[in-house]
Amino acid sequence: MMMESERRRSVSAPAKSRGSGWAAEHGVSFRLGMVHGLPIALGYFAVAFSLGIAARGAGLTAWQAMLASLLNNASAGEYVGFTLFAAHAALWEVAAMTVVANARYLLMSCALGQKLDPSTPLVHRLILGFDLTDELFGISVARPGKLDPWYTYGAMVPSIPCWATGTALGGRGARPPPASVVSALSVALYGMFLAIIIPPARKNRVVAGVVAISFAASYAAGKLPLVSDISSGSRTILLTLIIAGAAAVLFPVKEEQDEK
Repeated sequence: MMMESERRRSVSAPAKSRGSGWAAEHGVSFRLGMVHGLPIALGYFAVAFSLGIAARGAGLTAWQAMLASLLNNASAGEYVGFTLFAAHAALWEVAAMTVVANARYLLMSCALGQKLDPSTPLVHRLILGFDLTDELFGISVARPGKLDPWYTYGAMVPSIPCWATGTALGGRGARPPPASVVSALSVALYGMFLAIIIPPARKNRVVAGVVAISFAASYAAGKLPLVSDISSGSRTILLTLIIAGAAAVLFPVKEEQDEK
């Protein structure tokens, strides 16, 4: 009887230690990510109504619209997909245009990959890449030191369901939130981006200069002839490559400093 009891304790002990180990190593990051993801989720919920309306106009049901938002977490890509679907475009055309509309996420993935520990398994990298939105990228890349993937997972927990739910409600023809609420939540998202870039800009003059140049170049690119005819996503990619590349060459950051 005693031997049986000891055997049960020995079997359950590893499982218990594994649970406590995950909580000790990733629990704080996961909970912090959930907290930081809440304002993003609220903004997504309000903005996603318009996606649902576009999906409904393309002939999709609320369920199909929600599934589209669960599998493609990018407003520009979804708008392109719904528009082409309504025009009865071929599937390869929808896929190709969605890749073009979401091309900036290739750059974000490369940048976020530098924040991960080199030993991070491929499965974590794939999950992070699946839901790499502008806002989740912003809060993830701003984390000090190496990024714990569970922080981003925590931010995904409220943001993905709110994005999909807002799309579904818009697809069902539900009344969207008042314009003042949508505007306030949208401003909150911009405020979050400012909160991400201002602290490092205050600490580092190079970062402050790059941010200022980026603002000026983005404004100018939207006004100048020829350049303004390029889509906003393509302009963002070009400006990112040029400005970030020049900053990396002129002001390289040592690996040791990066890890700190």
